[in-house]
Amino acid sequence: MKKIAVEDLRVGMYVSDLDRSRLALPRGFWIRSQAQINKLKRYCKHVYIEDAGNYAYPSSPRPSSGKWPPTSPFTTEQQKKLEFEMLKVGAAPPDASAEYQDKTTLDQEIVSIRAPYAEAKVLMKTIMADVRRGEAFDVAHLKNIVAQMVESALRNPNALVCLAQVRRKADYIALHGLHTCVLALTLGRHQGMEVNDLYVLGIGTLLHDIGMAKIPLGLLNKARGLSQQEFEVVKNHVRWGTEILQDTKGIPEGAIDVARHHHERYDGSGYLNGLEKDQIPLFGKIGGLVDCYDSLISDRVYNVATSAHTALKQIYEWHGKLFDSKLVENFIQCMGTYPIGSVVELNTGDVGVVISVNRVRRLRPRVRLALRSDRTPYRPPKSINLMQDLSEEGRPFDIDRVHEPGAYGINPVDYLPIRAHH
Repeated sequence: MKKIAVEDLRVGMYVSDLDRSRLALPRGFWIRSQAQINKLKRYCKHVYIEDAGNYAYPSSPRPSSGKWPPTSPFTTEQQKKLEFEMLKVGAAPPDASAEYQDKTTLDQEIVSIRAPYAEAKVLMKTIMADVRRGEAFDVAHLKNIVAQMVESALRNPNALVCLAQVRRKADYIALHGLHTCVLALTLGRHQGMEVNDLYVLGIGTLLHDIGMAKIPLGLLNKARGLSQQEFEVVKNHVRWGTEILQDTKGIPEGAIDVARHHHERYDGSGYLNGLEKDQIPLFGKIGGLVDCYDSLISDRVYNVATSAHTALKQIYEWHGKLFDSKLVENFIQCMGTYPIGSVVELNTGDVGVVISVNRVRRLRPRVRLALRSDRTPYRPPKSINLMQDLSEEGRPFDIDRVHEPGAYGINPVDYLPIRAHH
């Protein structure tokens, strides 16, 4: 292995590692074009190459699975490094021993889970209203819904992730639990959890914020930031939620762990008990991670939603601090570096929406194109698979940058395969 300047790279060289990350490169890649070298210049000054005699340069024009796509241009060195390290995590090869295999297509699974998901939305609003009135909620109905969601996530989790993109600010408190449940099941599936564990995790994340029903609505809907005194009141939702679930017959202990610990943090800076590292049960760690991520991508009275890609960067910045590093890496891998609903601009200048994550090559999702490079619309929108399709010039498509929600007036939901059904 030899260290050289990026400027000295040539087509045909095999790059085995880079100088810009604390993480190991998941697999090397071939330099196939000058454009690829130019992209690497954004991230690092030096790379490590292998002796060409140890590798046979592949004759296939298909891009290497280790090839890094370009990303959003950043103004600071720290942001560049953060972005690139996250891409390396996303590019890691799948663990065949842990992952379930998709059993349905995205379109098939949306048809299967659409009605149960709609039922879940109604149920969550009903549960929050029941608890607010001090009444018991329907545990049997909830368990039936969770069981259907687990089965759907095992068949193809992309469908639930797509359906969870349909959001209204007014529904945040009621449906936040449903959205975090979808995220937790997606992560749990990626980690190879047993079906029963997924079921318990699903119940816990669906109900993790049930204590919010005891918080005055005026406080929850306050447009300005909370005072310290008000924040102390809101923090009580953890204790109240834990007590509600403990007093409710049929709720598994693992599910209660999610409510009890979802605001604990890996470095001990969380609440209510300041637990750290492995003092926090796994389900509590997962609950805290997906709860935080969903809050970042959601429009709320005091928060403007950020893009899923930007939220993942923020989560990654907190790895080893607020969240367990391995859990963060697994989450990025299962969501994809460019999660479903992301508005992306390609190397052709076209703009589109990510509609499906590729679990084998996570940096190359399926995209539905909305605008051409001259910003005229595609009518109808055109779907492409970045792993297979080529541009009109015969080049592989790359994602050049990620835009924030609403860029170019694009509503991502309009381009997902659920639009006609929600």
